[in-house]
Amino acid sequence: MTVHFAAARCTTRSPIARALARRATGHAANDNGDRAQPTNDKMLHAALRHFANHGLGAALEARKLAEAAFEEGDLRAYEWWLGVCRTLDARLAAQLHRATQNNALIGCGETAP
Repeated sequence: MTVHFAAARCTTRSPIARALARRATGHAANDNGDRAQPTNDKMLHAALRHFANHGLGAALEARKLAEAAFEEGDLRAYEWWLGVCRTLDARLAAQLHRATQNNALIGCGETAP
């Protein structure tokens, strides 16, 4: 009768050990990581309520409201709606912010040339 040598498996490379080991969890698909802006509770609540009213088009609606406030020269309302838009869609808010950077608000309803 022949005898075959079978070396012991290393426990770190064992198929059973790999199956039982906890894997590192990845980031969620909607996780912004370090790029996330800190959002206060009041803004988050307003953004969620706005989302409940307008659904998936809520970020675009917030952008429209921010643009309307910008055109009227209402800086406070512009910042508010830009914050709501930023909470819902950071890229869309960044595009709006860049577009309005060239036309800084001066006084009531006036824009710089």
